[in-house]
Amino acid sequence: MKQWVSLMRDYGWELSTAVVLFHEAIARRLGLNAAEHKALGLIVRSGPIPTGTLAPELGVGPTAVTGIVDRLERAGYVRREPDPTDRRRVLLVADESAVPDLSGIFADLGREMTAFMAAYDEREMAAIVDYIENTIRVLRAQTVKLADPPAPS
Repeated sequence: MKQWVSLMRDYGWELSTAVVLFHEAIARRLGLNAAEHKALGLIVRSGPIPTGTLAPELGVGPTAVTGIVDRLERAGYVRREPDPTDRRRVLLVADESAVPDLSGIFADLGREMTAFMAAYDEREMAAIVDYIENTIRVLRAQTVKLADPPAPS
């Protein structure tokens, strides 16, 4: 078991680096950084969302979110609108006409992923899905933990 833990730690590091660099490359094509690209994705997928919702989703503080939203707004990807149900809140709305079409990039990725995944049987795929779901759960929990300021020494 010890060898698997070590191997998974090494592969986990390589996987996370590859994912971050992939999203950073996409972001650069849009004139953004990876955090801004992920924020834009959240806003597009979630529809109009309150500004305050973005910080915990991205694992950053309110000041960082303000900078991210400012840059997305300047780039023309999102706009701030008053919440019609609560005048104290501001909603972030994606400008659908400005949001770039990344379907080609993700279609190519999807084709390549589907091709190699075809080699796995149902039992193996179930184990892979279980691993990914648990990895996401652990990463989200660790992100929340890291977002909290460290206790004074």
